[in-house]
Amino acid sequence: MERVVIAGVSGAIGAALAARILDGNPESHVVGLCRHPNHAPEELQASDRVSLLAWDAEDSAALEPMAESLSSMFQEKTGIDTLIYAAGLLHSDTMFPEKRLEDLSAEAMARAFAVNATGFGLLVRALVPWLRHRELKRIAAISAKVGSISDNRLGGWYAYRSSKAALNMLVRTMSVELPRRCKPVACVALHPGTTESALSEPFRQSLARLEVHDPDDTATNLHTVLKGVDAESNGQFLNWDGSELPW
Repeated sequence: MERVVIAGVSGAIGAALAARILDGNPESHVVGLCRHPNHAPEELQASDRVSLLAWDAEDSAALEPMAESLSSMFQEKTGIDTLIYAAGLLHSDTMFPEKRLEDLSAEAMARAFAVNATGFGLLVRALVPWLRHRELKRIAAISAKVGSISDNRLGGWYAYRSSKAALNMLVRTMSVELPRRCKPVACVALHPGTTESALSEPFRQSLARLEVHDPDDTATNLHTVLKGVDAESNGQFLNWDGSELPW
């Protein structure tokens, strides 16, 4: 059995990845984490190969009950094979990507870091007992090219860029530590490409100049990249087409 945990499974990319994994391997079982399991797509709620657990990236207290529930599904000694962190926050009713320094808000920065970076670090910490088995573990954080420090030539989007850069650093730092404790393991950051989703909806006009994928295509691309990830890929920042991106 392929045992997969997807955080942010109710989002466009997380849900599409879950469906792609289930279609690609009849022996797979997905545990989907999200704030409101009843908001996940109906096909995931109805599947007997999907278990949905309540989890909130902004609430560290949600980790312990989530882990307790996970232990009843996957034993720690058998572990999980793949962890995908697909939770992300760019905007909300009270925050929007900054165009200039004057738009910077401590509250927006804190929320962006909680969802885009801190939530990932704390989730991996909670799941370490499931990562100690002897088969290859893949840990993939859905990042963004705008989180690349060396690629930043446009500025703006302070909270989102900074939090994704922090996510990338968490991936890179874990890629140093985890092989000492959970070998073999591959911890990578993935850029999904611009995807039609609630996250990108407010920018529909500007997206007309870009190559935009629908969630199913994004999931297919990322699934293909993930299947090619091995222990030698550990610590890489990978594009949706499999090419390596600069940190």
